[in-house]
Amino acid sequence: MDFRFTEEQLMIQDVARRIAQERIAPIAAEFDQRGEFPAETIKLLGENGLMGIEVPHDYGGAGLDSVAYALAMIEIAAADCAHSTIMSVNNTLYCNGLLKYGSEAQKHKYVTPIASGEAIGAFALTEPQSGSDASAMRIRAVRSADGSYYTVNGKKSWITSGPVAKYIMLFAMTDPAKGAKGITAFMVDTEREGFHRGKTEPKLGIRASATCEIEFTDYRIPAEDVIGNEGDGFKISMGVLDAGRIGIAAQAVGLSRAAYEASLTYSRDRKAFGASIGSFQMIQAKIADMKCRLDAAWLLTLRAAWAKQQAQATGGRVSTEASVAKLYASESAMFIPHQAVQIHGGMGYSKEMPLERYFRDAKITEIYEGTSEIQRMVIARNETGLR
Repeated sequence: MDFRFTEEQLMIQDVARRIAQERIAPIAAEFDQRGEFPAETIKLLGENGLMGIEVPHDYGGAGLDSVAYALAMIEIAAADCAHSTIMSVNNTLYCNGLLKYGSEAQKHKYVTPIASGEAIGAFALTEPQSGSDASAMRIRAVRSADGSYYTVNGKKSWITSGPVAKYIMLFAMTDPAKGAKGITAFMVDTEREGFHRGKTEPKLGIRASATCEIEFTDYRIPAEDVIGNEGDGFKISMGVLDAGRIGIAAQAVGLSRAAYEASLTYSRDRKAFGASIGSFQMIQAKIADMKCRLDAAWLLTLRAAWAKQQAQATGGRVSTEASVAKLYASESAMFIPHQAVQIHGGMGYSKEMPLERYFRDAKITEIYEGTSEIQRMVIARNETGLR
């Protein structure tokens, strides 16, 4: 792995940092409190190439690589996890999947408006009764007698950006008898008849990232909107989640960095018993532990992003690297803000400071794109070869 960043990677990192600190950080608490989707700043991210970082210029993106994406995600997440969640779904779950598995016509129609920031994309895999066990999905897509379209009926839940998405990548069962091999991926235009949005979910954290249940009632999808081949859906979803896990790892690193840097400043400035609290051994131990976890998470995330770039040339998977990064970074994102709140004492518990928001936002990183338990299972199975 080459630890030197390219000029292009540093450029997009700088763009993301400036937008994050100048435009997102000042409004993050307000939008979190209201639970309001930050449409204006999300549009700004799109205008600056941050909603399709790895998307080629031909499809409206920035034409950069996985490391550039990770660096930019870290900067946005350090200002606000909700913004980075929206950015992550657009970049990795939506655009990445279509770039890898979609047709040329699908890329131009469905990637270009999303990567350029004109519209928002979403990814619909989870259902009310099936989360980690994606193969247990109940939503059905039945092909017409002449093969020209599919009729979809059923529900999906916990759809990030669902309340505002123009297009959605949908996974539905086309042949229940085949289990996971009977799942097919489709593109959904939310403006067509038969598509319904449920209420926006009231969440513990990432409250400015809109999430809802969606429902299909005799919704028709043209056959040309099948992604890949019929029955490829489970394979597509698992491959896309590898990229998504790298994005969540980067998000966790950004959040952790923000909590760590706030703790450094506070430990220098806060006085007790005639000295800065940062001079106390118990505080120093916390700072040291936070620093070690932060650096390890950062390096594992960059390794996974770099491995993804290498795998693109060979068509290989990076499931182990992605799961290792996501598992360690997300659990560090729970540890570091927890310690940061403790260092800040009562002020850490107050909404006057962002620490309590970091603390609330951190939990979701251990859940979406596969829980920590699923990551451990993926890692162990890949390492042992046992199922």
